[in-house]
Amino acid sequence: MMHKTNQLKRKLKTLFSVFFLLSSSSFVMGNEEFPTAEVCKTGLAVTDDTVTVGQLHSITGTMAISETGSVEAERLAIKQINDMGGVLGRKIEIIQEDGASDWPTFAEKSKKLIIQDKVACVFGCWTSASRKAVLPIFEKENNMLYYPTFYEGLEASKNVVYTGQEAVQQILWGLDWAYENLGARTFYLIGSDYIWPRTSNKIARNHIERFLKKKDSKCKVVGEEYYPLGHTNFRSLINKVKLKKPDLIYSIVVGGSNVAWYKQLKAAGITSNKYNLLTISTTEDELLGIGGENAEGFYACMKYFQSQKNPNNQAFVKAFKEMWGEDSVIGDVTQAAYLGPWIWKAAVEKAGSFDIDNVHAAHPNIELPDAPEGYVRVHETNQHLYSRAKIGKITKDGQFEVMAISDDLIEPDPFPKGYQ
Repeated sequence: MMHKTNQLKRKLKTLFSVFFLLSSSSFVMGNEEFPTAEVCKTGLAVTDDTVTVGQLHSITGTMAISETGSVEAERLAIKQINDMGGVLGRKIEIIQEDGASDWPTFAEKSKKLIIQDKVACVFGCWTSASRKAVLPIFEKENNMLYYPTFYEGLEASKNVVYTGQEAVQQILWGLDWAYENLGARTFYLIGSDYIWPRTSNKIARNHIERFLKKKDSKCKVVGEEYYPLGHTNFRSLINKVKLKKPDLIYSIVVGGSNVAWYKQLKAAGITSNKYNLLTISTTEDELLGIGGENAEGFYACMKYFQSQKNPNNQAFVKAFKEMWGEDSVIGDVTQAAYLGPWIWKAAVEKAGSFDIDNVHAAHPNIELPDAPEGYVRVHETNQHLYSRAKIGKITKDGQFEVMAISDDLIEPDPFPKGYQ
């Protein structure tokens, strides 16, 4: 068994490396080796030549600024996989649905994809609200969601693979970095008003007041505010921040609200010359709309930045821009979305089956050694990824200068002790 596992790891590493080197070679498994009756026993949309998957993101509404990149990255990965011969010799076809930044719509469209279209899996969602809306449907109907967004943790479903980072890998590591490197002792927590920002700030407050305070008694939260998705007037909030003068503004504003938030900060004189701001929600995708000049010098804690200088990422960025235009950008969630189809392909081929239970059983320890962000691996039990945390400083051109990288891969722990 160990020999077969090692063989599989070598095989997957070779396949992934072949893509990132932009090799012209192809990988095709003959369908005679994998007859449809054997690889699909549960009525999924699999034929002798094709397999159909779903895409479910917000193409319209306030979240489109963040989710469009995920759609583009998943389509790039699927195109590349198809160019290599597909999955078990079958080309991937896509049915795309628009969640329209509306959680009931996400639930309705997930039912349609799973029950009516019988897709083999779904790549989708961004906000925790959308994920929570669709999760009961995926669990009841037993389908698989590949979810790309950094999130608050406190969840682990056999029907979800979480390719973004959870709280231990982003919130806690980032706050520790700010404490050590920015001298942050007083914190103002700001977020959009839904599950992820509220739960994330609950975790952040716990960490500041219980753990950082043990290191320095001055550590405390001096303010906490939430605003609806799509909110565009932050002037009263900015006045409150000025009165409190926190060492660190901790920002979890999402979607289109980011444009108004950062522009109004700059207009009010809250710039990196006077204030430290650390975000876990603003990526290159949002900065394309914000303008780097309006957020220059502020920090983000992510696991991926487009500016990373490694051959795998440079090849990925080149391929992405060739497909979606030279002006397109790639943020943390966009890259995490790109990993979803590759992990699904690896799990299906490890299982020799498209059936959900078999794919689920195949996920543990799947590794992508040459992912754009660097080596990642699926956890042994919770279907999150081992990955490294990074701090980036926003530059005037809307990119990030990488300032720090965690020494080791951070094990995903969606239920950290002391934070639940």
